[in-house]
Amino acid sequence: MKASDLFIKCLEHEGVEYIFGLPGEENADLMMSLEESKIKFIITRHGQSAVFMADVYGRLTGKAGFVYPR
Repeated sequence: MKASDLFIKCLEHEGVEYIFGLPGEENADLMMSLEESKIKFIITRHGQSAVFMADVYGRLTGKAGFVYPR
């Protein structure tokens, strides 16, 4: 098991449903681990947009908004 697989399993266990961020070379392992996960990756154009979206998601739902920047 890769570290990114374990990381995703931990996020699933904590109830994370969405990850906001930018895909890229630096987080390719995480993106591959997300393929078999229930967690949805929401692609943004900028890191600040990802943080804003996670903040609003958290405020509206009361659940954790998670950002994984490049």
